[in-house]
Amino acid sequence: MSRNLVAEMTTMVMVFNKDTDEVLVINRLKKYPGLSFPGGHIEAGESFFQGAIREVKEETGLDVKDLEPCGMIDWCKSDGSGRYLEFLYKTSSFCGELSAGTDEGDIFWIPKKELYERQLSPNFAEYLPVFFSEKYVEALGEWTEDDSFTGIKYFS
Repeated sequence: MSRNLVAEMTTMVMVFNKDTDEVLVINRLKKYPGLSFPGGHIEAGESFFQGAIREVKEETGLDVKDLEPCGMIDWCKSDGSGRYLEFLYKTSSFCGELSAGTDEGDIFWIPKKELYERQLSPNFAEYLPVFFSEKYVEALGEWTEDDSFTGIKYFS
């Protein structure tokens, strides 16, 4: 029996400043409030790579290059009807002038070690092992009808 599967495809980019040991974050105000890295939905006809670069520019004002894929997060709906796929990238190659923020939220740099001490977007802490470790390349999680998340498994 065939069923329709709805899949949302997004990207997220960790922009890292090697000189200051800081990461660029957005304090999201809308859908998933709290700190996370820049990113967003892929547009029709756009590659994940192109979408990642575009989203960073739109949200931060910075131009990024030399993006390194570092993994993906796959959130599966518990009833099998949907998936939310987030392709993760990181880079320390950026230029331009940092914007003060957008309607998405404020943009700023924080020390990497402070990230764990701050108010993060829901489930963003689950992304950090994929960004900060060379060990994991994929994570699989589940969300339920009431939009609660029920654990995550990491894959090497």
